[in-house]
Formats: sequence, structure tokens, C-alpha cells
Amino acid sequence: MSTVQKISPEATSRQDARDGQDAAAVPPGTRPRISAGLREVAASALSLSGLVGAMAFVVYSMFSWLQWQSFTVRSWDLGIFTQLAKDYANFRPPIVSLKGDGYNLLGDHFHPILVLLAPFYKLFPSAYTLLVVQNMLLAISVVVVAHLAIKRLGRITGACLGVGYALSWGLQSAVDSQFHEIAFAVPLLALSLVALLEEKWRSAWIWASLLVFVKEDLGLTVFVIGLVMAWRARTAAGLWLSAWGVGWFVLTTKVILPSMNPGSEWAYQSQLNIAGLLKDPATLFQPDKVTTVLLLAAITAGLCLFSPLTLIVLPTLAWRFLSELPVYWGQEWQYSAVLMPVVFIAAIDALSRRKVLSGMRLRLLLGTTIMVIAVVLSSQYAFEKLADPAKNFPLTTAASSQSALAAVPDGVTVETDISLMSYLVDRTEVYWIGNKNPVPDYVFFDVSGRPGLAATAIAQEAEQRFPGTRFVTVYADAHYQVARKE
Repeated sequence: MSTVQKISPEATSRQDARDGQDAAAVPPGTRPRISAGLREVAASALSLSGLVGAMAFVVYSMFSWLQWQSFTVRSWDLGIFTQLAKDYANFRPPIVSLKGDGYNLLGDHFHPILVLLAPFYKLFPSAYTLLVVQNMLLAISVVVVAHLAIKRLGRITGACLGVGYALSWGLQSAVDSQFHEIAFAVPLLALSLVALLEEKWRSAWIWASLLVFVKEDLGLTVFVIGLVMAWRARTAAGLWLSAWGVGWFVLTTKVILPSMNPGSEWAYQSQLNIAGLLKDPATLFQPDKVTTVLLLAAITAGLCLFSPLTLIVLPTLAWRFLSELPVYWGQEWQYSAVLMPVVFIAAIDALSRRKVLSGMRLRLLLGTTIMVIAVVLSSQYAFEKLADPAKNFPLTTAASSQSALAAVPDGVTVETDISLMSYLVDRTEVYWIGNKNPVPDYVFFDVSGRPGLAATAIAQEAEQRFPGTRFVTVYADAHYQVARKE
């Protein structure tokens, strides 16, 4: 007997209902022959999710371009990863002078996957290239999440969830923070969890296993993914995945990172204050920590709480909340980006599996609610700046920045603060003032916070840091001072 499903005229006229019914009609683990009508549904889902992803990429890239042209540098991380990409592009180990003279960045965090930046940087040797690559990776995750949502919940509901994910505060903060290695983890997590829900166990295993090469702590995330897979698949494959994750976490933190770190240790182990938590458990309920947890649930209208996939957020929240550094607790910076695909795919899982949530109208209501929540929360996060670019990305110092940069020739060594380091790393060897550095050819500093400073002040301060060396000012205005070694 043929297994081809017949699509009724009523179902054709009500596309969203048909999409949801088609997805629900296919028993897990079976692969029936797909009719021409279902092929059209699949093509429609892919094209619509691609559109959502393309729109996300445009928004992310617009934000990054406004940052770049207004000479906004959020931290030194973009400069650090640009030096890494430049070394990989030239077939050299990632010796990153911004972290210290001769510092191998593989001794800071374990992220060999960043070698994939090399061809992009070779073609377009600019720190801005890394921002584009990150935006592309995040947009790919949007396509993956939106595609799953559309297939399972229908076009309108799925698209709303896709938009909600694209605008989620974790991804906004990552774009605002500029490039970090977690950009590679976001699509890998999305691909792994989608494959897990679709019971494509081998694909789920492969995508998840690659996470250990993005950052050392993600080995623990892989451990939990493996447990969820073992529970759902009822096979040993998930347990092997858990072992893979734990094994790499131990190997990287106990062997690889200490062997490459100047201090012969995992540099971030001291930040985990487990004893402090045991002594005062109330610290777990610090306001920023509680707010982060509540917002993780809120961005999916609480739906993620109805899926065991949400357990996958625990390792990331654990190391963040155990740290003594408040910067890890809240919603700023890039730390929550890896949580976004988890909670959204968990929400899709809950909507598509829970009978109480199976009504088309209820799903549509929840999907639009999630999108509205994302839009409303955007007023409190990075993309709020897009409402008034002239105010939030002013070009008032652009001419001064360009003139100061022009005072530094290519191929020299420069000691600087974070102000414009990302614009210098492509063509010079840059050192950060916070480290003990060799004598540089140039010093370059933002002096806008020191009004009334003498034009020779930076040169004199450099002479104090490097006794016996004379520096002469080659550029000075109210924003920047540049001095050259004589």
C-alpha cells in the first residue's frame, strides 16, 4: 500500500495548520516517502527560514558597521582574536602580543577551531572581517532554529519564533561585544540539538562533539547533551558523547592549557569560588544571577521549562555563577549567547510535543508572544541603539581617530590602550599597556579623559616606563596622543 499522504484542499488553504499536522503525522524514527506536496512544504520552510536568517545577518552587520565606522572598541578581545587570525593566516602559531610578549593564545582558552578564521582573514585582512564572520555564524544558527520551528509549528508561528531567537538578548549582547570564539559554538549547538530532536543521532553526536574545540568549558555542555541523548535514544552513544566531553574538559584544563600558559596553569581555575558558595549559599541568589535565569525563561514565554533540553544550560550557568567576577553574572557581553539556541530549541520541543500546547491558535499566540517579548526587550539591550544611530554611534571623533592612526606607519611595534587597538593590529605589532612589554617604536593613547594634558605628556610617561629611551610627540589633539621612539 502506498504511504503517500494526500493533502486536502482545506489543508492547502490553511498552510500553517497543514505544516503542523504534517510534522506531527510522521512517527519518530520513520522515513516515509515524501509526496510532491510535502516537498513544497519543506522548500517553503527552508526559504522562509533562510529569509529570517538573512534579515538577522543584515541587522547584525548594520550594528557592527555602525560600531566600526564610529571607532567603537568594546574591549581588547577583537584585537586579540585579530592577532590570532593574522598568525593563522600566515601559517604561524597564535602568538598574541596583546596578551603579553610571546604569549601563545592556546594557553589562555582552548579554541583550535579558530583556525577556520584564517582563509577569511587572508582574503580580507581586517579586524572588521571577524565581525562579519561572527554575524554570519549567528545568522546560520537563526536559519537552523527557524527552520525547525517552521517545520514543526507552521510558517507563521515558526517565523515568529525565528525572529524572537534572532533578536534574543543573548545574541544581541554577543554582537555588541564584538568577536569571541563562542560565535562558533552557537550554530554547532543549534545543529546538534535540532538533529537530536529529529532523532538523527549520528549528526547530533558529530555536531556536539565539535564543541570541545571551541572552548574548554563546553566539554561539560557536551557531557549534558550526551546524557539527554542517552535518555532519548536509549543507546550507549549518548554516554560515549558524555565521556568525550568530560575527557576533553579534563585534558584541556589539566594538560593542554597549563602546558601552554606562561603560569603553567589553567588561567581561569582560580575564578571558580566553590568554597565561597558552600560557605554562603545565598550568593547564588545575587540579583544579577536571578535576573539572568528569569530572563532565560522569559524570552521563550516559559516554554523552555517544559523540555529536558533546558538542562543543557546548567554547565554554563554553573561556571558563571560560581565565579567571583560580577561581569559573568548578568546579561551583558557574550557569555549568554550559547544559551540562546538551547532555550529556544527547548521551547520548540515543548510546543511540538506537549498535547496541552497542540492547538494551532494557542501555538500562534505563544509564537507571536515570544517575538513581541524579544522586540520589547530589545529596548533594554544593544539593538536599542539602532533607533538613533547618530546619537549612539557618533562620528564626532572620526576625523581625529583617522589622523591619529595615520601618524603610525605600517610594520612598527605600538604600545596602546584599548581605544583603537583593533584598528592597529592588522598592520602593526600591538602591545597593551597593562603588560610588561619590550620597548615599542610608538606609543598611542586616548587622552580624552584627561583634559588639559600637555601635548608631550604621553611621550614623557613612555620615557618613565622605558628608562633610557627618548620619545617625541608626532600627533596630539584633545582625543589622542602619539609618540615615536627616537
